Amino acid sequence: MAEITAGMVKELRERTGLGMMECKKALIESAGDLGAAEDLMRIKSGAKASKAAGRVAAEGVIGSFISAEGKKGALVEINCETDFVAKNEDFLGFAQAVAQLAATHGTDDVAAVAAMSLPAGGTVEALRQALIMKLGENLSIRRIALFSTAGRLAAYLHGSKIGVMVDLDGEEALGKDIAMHIAASKPVCVSKDQVSADLLDKEREIYTAQAADSGKPADIVAKMVEGRVAKFLAEVTLLGQPFVKNPDVTVEKLLAEKKAKVNGFTMYLVGEGIEKKVVDYAAEVAAAAKV
Repeated sequence: MAEITAGMVKELRERTGLGMMECKKALIESAGDLGAAEDLMRIKSGAKASKAAGRVAAEGVIGSFISAEGKKGALVEINCETDFVAKNEDFLGFAQAVAQLAATHGTDDVAAVAAMSLPAGGTVEALRQALIMKLGENLSIRRIALFSTAGRLAAYLHGSKIGVMVDLDGEEALGKDIAMHIAASKPVCVSKDQVSADLLDKEREIYTAQAADSGKPADIVAKMVEGRVAKFLAEVTLLGQPFVKNPDVTVEKLLAEKKAKVNGFTMYLVGEGIEKKVVDYAAEVAAAAKV
């Protein structure tokens, strides 16, 4: 068997991005054949990815990318199992790479992006599997929001857990302020005409039931309900909300003053809608004590 040198281990690490001991072990198993060792590690990382796939990945990061001219962009959510891995530099770099590829190729299809080649070589999926082997956690590309506009794009990331991308006609600095406002105030849409009829009907039904207990006449009850509905619309629409940097003006008024318009936005929150497993450690210890 060929001698396993430090240089061989270093080269295999550069090819795979995996740990030194894993690379050395693969070289020993493949009798010092670099190509065979790389193939072996790809096979093993794929197997590890399959084993990890069933575990809940509700932590992670939001990644974003906007092209130099500000016309194309993407927002992505990449999930892992723990906040510790979410802070890993390789994991953060993976999220950025996925966002850039999605925006550059103009697709929000997760499977299509996974099959794409990275500038440094290999596919997105191969890198995902390598990271699973390296970091020991299930990793997944959960969702991608794609943007293409005649206006300009702006983004705001609150740490790495909340990400907002805004499509607007206006200055980039204003777009960033609006994106930050959205992250803080969490509107559901831009304007009241975009609020679904079903949601409005549900709110109106609740307000009507509440107002009916007041014992007031029907016409007064109707006015009370419509007043509550108007307040609700102001709270959930971007244009109706007080601007977070200056609550004396609404976002609608701010945009009018700046002669700007928000065409749309997307906000991602890490793990939103994913049911996390709650572990009762006290119960586990008590159960173990009875064995």
